[in-house]
Amino acid sequence: MVKIKVRNETKKDRFKRLAAERTQKVIERIRVLSHCSNPSLYEYSQDDVRKMFCVIDKELKITKSKFTKPQKEQFNF
Repeated sequence: MVKIKVRNETKKDRFKRLAAERTQKVIERIRVLSHCSNPSLYEYSQDDVRKMFCVIDKELKITKSKFTKPQKEQFNF
């Protein structure tokens, strides 16, 4: 992977650029995974599918939680 340094790029611009690229890659890989659903080429059970999506859902939840800023507790009387 090649790091590209863009001059005068703000943190917001860098986020938008990288998040867009990485999101597109995730979407493409999910579409490729869907090719495994063809029953004439592959054999799988519903339990296999459940396990696969359980792992994907778990990882997605972990990633989503990293974007949620924790609420700071404030002391009040």
